[in-house]
Amino acid sequence: MGSSAATSDRLTAVVLSGGLGTRLRPLTYTLPKQLIPIAGRPVLYRTMDLLPPEVDRVVLAAGYKGEEIERYVHAHPHRFPVRVVIEDPRALLGTGGGLKNAASHLSDPFFFLYADTIASAPLGGLVRRQTEARGAGVLALYEVEDTRPYGVARLGPDDRITEFVEKPAPEVAPSHWINAGFAVWRHEILDLIPPGRPVSFEREIVPQLLGRGVYGFRFSGFFVDAGTLGGVLGAQRILFDRGLGVGARPPGAPGTFPDVVLMDGASATGASLGRYVTVGAQARVEERAHVEDSIVMDGATVERGARVSGSIVGPGVRVAEGTTVANAIVAPEPASSG
Repeated sequence: MGSSAATSDRLTAVVLSGGLGTRLRPLTYTLPKQLIPIAGRPVLYRTMDLLPPEVDRVVLAAGYKGEEIERYVHAHPHRFPVRVVIEDPRALLGTGGGLKNAASHLSDPFFFLYADTIASAPLGGLVRRQTEARGAGVLALYEVEDTRPYGVARLGPDDRITEFVEKPAPEVAPSHWINAGFAVWRHEILDLIPPGRPVSFEREIVPQLLGRGVYGFRFSGFFVDAGTLGGVLGAQRILFDRGLGVGARPPGAPGTFPDVVLMDGASATGASLGRYVTVGAQARVEERAHVEDSIVMDGATVERGARVSGSIVGPGVRVAEGTTVANAIVAPEPASSG
């Protein structure tokens, strides 16, 4: 039996939130990457904030640490109603399998987003493009120089995608237009995803859909894959530069710029804070400590005289008095099983 969904002017958005976050270890051994605060707001919410008025609810297709994501969403409601659908963490299903797992909750058509993409994509335009094109779907595309980490599209007349290759070597990439992690798809495409096994949507499913009509939606502005230390901090700089920090300005901290936020209960009295800093809930930056271009997460402490730059300090971590952390992720390693 094929999949089905009611066609509606109100759309569901499915956000893939099941990844292991391996590029952000050791932080992601204990925390899902979607909950890292960028300029004072979690990565996941930064992605959902892009959704247009046509959306009336969000489904999070979660896997790794899905229960933590679900607890956070319930404790911190977004403007959209959110339902969390959790895979078995012992048998993660990949991007296609995770999408299939959420199929019964999706509208026709539906939005499809990755949870770790920070961008300026005007997503309302995808809905209008899908209405005009009447194909299987519309994929947001962004032009980059280095295509190696991404799926790459070749575009034909009317920006119809004629070829899609996942992570090609630069010399064989069909263009510089990459999959930016946002799409609108018809519900019928879910019938192509085999159930009960891991499936790469990008490698196995998208190439099959090209014959049904998949169109590119090009956008400019900014695009950041917030799945690495450089990506997270780069996204934070962009958001602060656009006045999108969310949180209190720190009182009593010398050298404080507008692009610094303190989350609930955080303190930085007597500390020196440079540009592009998030200090998480209940975190402390002590007297004469200095932090710049970094994220100090919930409950962490940067002790007197310590310096942190270009780094993420994990939840509850203490940076010892007088020490320096630079260009690093500081978080507990998993306990050895040996």
